Amino acid sequence: MLIGHQAQIEALTAAFTGGRPHHAWLLVGQQGLGKASFAREAATWLLAGAPRGDGFAVPPEGDAARLMAAGSHLDYRLIERTEAKTGKLRSEIVIGQIVRRPDGEGQPLREFLSGTPMLGPRRVVVIDAADDMNRNTANALLKSLEEPSEDTVFLLVSHSPGRLLPTIRSRCRTLRFSRLTDAEVSRVLASADLEGEDENLLVRLAEGCPGRAIALAGAGITALERDLGQLADLPPQIANPAALMLARGIGGKGREGRYAALLDRVPTLIADRAQRLTGPARGAAIAEWEAASRLAREAVPLQLEPGQVAHRLALHLAAVPA
Repeated sequence: MLIGHQAQIEALTAAFTGGRPHHAWLLVGQQGLGKASFAREAATWLLAGAPRGDGFAVPPEGDAARLMAAGSHLDYRLIERTEAKTGKLRSEIVIGQIVRRPDGEGQPLREFLSGTPMLGPRRVVVIDAADDMNRNTANALLKSLEEPSEDTVFLLVSHSPGRLLPTIRSRCRTLRFSRLTDAEVSRVLASADLEGEDENLLVRLAEGCPGRAIALAGAGITALERDLGQLADLPPQIANPAALMLARGIGGKGREGRYAALLDRVPTLIADRAQRLTGPARGAAIAEWEAASRLAREAVPLQLEPGQVAHRLALHLAAVPA
């Protein structure tokens, strides 16, 4: 069940039940708001015949709901970076997913669109995220958007619409998504398996984006936040052993989420502490924040060694005056 985004649900359902639907929709908003979940729920509703009623509600025993849950609906196509064969993430959505190419895998989108719907009156294509398309892929998709058929609906998820071709944006109706309330985030988290995590902390860190909270929970944010808090309270002269201990738990395969959480949280924690200080102490804290922010920003693009980055960030945090 989709939580929140009632205005967006009403806009899309009104368009299709009112008889003047648009063939392509751009779902815009920061990452973690639930745009992909919205797209999937909308797709199920559309494939069920866009029934009038309560939002995207469809009979759970109906063909659309059952086939979508099983991942086998013949009139639904999800285009994403994940490789169908290996499950690994590509760096981008490639043109082979749109048109037939020797290095493509599975049925390309162009072929999927060439026939007629198999099970109902329409097909639905979700692209998550459209920002991940390279220029060749985007131009290939544009051909399909420029020649829309009445039986196909495109739902393009976008975290950064400025990265899309203007011609793609112009052919889509835009739905803008806002942050959820804390109460709505709590409802999303209650439906997720977050055993052992501090829900109040997650709601606070989510900042209205439940996907962010779930990602942080997967990285063990409760334990990381505790470790960082303890480190920040240590006298600078004895902080180095604790910083080294923290760094050992960051590097290595399977710890990417914890590393990403560390890059995100250390500058924020330093900024929070700086706001509570005055005079020279605040100036010193701001200097540590600037250094930590620059390091966190450059760590991934420059492929810096995670353990070394974690150690340096920990020392920046420990150096903030009490």
